[in-house]
Amino acid sequence: MKNPLHYQISEYDCGPTSMLNAIIYLFDRDEIPPEVIRNTMLYCLDCYSKEGIPGKRGTSRAAMMFLSNWLNEFGNLGMMTVSSEYLSGSEVYIGPGSRINQALSHGGAAVVRLFLDEPHYVLLTGVKDGSILLFDPYYWDEPYEEKDILIDLEHPRAYNREVPFRYFNREEDVLYALGKVNAREAVLVYNEKTRVPVEEVIEYFI
Repeated sequence: MKNPLHYQISEYDCGPTSMLNAIIYLFDRDEIPPEVIRNTMLYCLDCYSKEGIPGKRGTSRAAMMFLSNWLNEFGNLGMMTVSSEYLSGSEVYIGPGSRINQALSHGGAAVVRLFLDEPHYVLLTGVKDGSILLFDPYYWDEPYEEKDILIDLEHPRAYNREVPFRYFNREEDVLYALGKVNAREAVLVYNEKTRVPVEEVIEYFI
């Protein structure tokens, strides 16, 4: 059985929450070793605020890269059927040829850093009619000014937003933009038992 995805419990833990949501989305509850939960929380929340308070600037890119590499090695050791890949810079975009779109079409998930009111991590889980299905761990249930961004609370195990492709590739600090190309990052995560082979997928883009 798979659990509903989680919302962050503070202003700072979107990174570890989204990484754990990737695991929750891809694996049944009894397939998730406690070591994955422990290490996700251990490696994240590593940034210090201007006042020197640990965790109050969230999670660094270095921590997300390390966690991605750790998950991949954990899978290689046969501890779990997980694999992961860290993307950065020009590799991170939405559209034709995107590694992120490919991952979503092949049964994977992607944790990406984008902009909410500040840099923020969310989980991408699918593609639907020119939109990305994502789970934003920052709880919000009021309509957006952007009428084509849809809130969906009917799929708690998969997504709570439908966001058109066009929002993501912008380089400005605006809602759900991936931001400047040289600062972009994403973590692709797969369950190798449910990963769809390339030849079985037909990909559609607008």
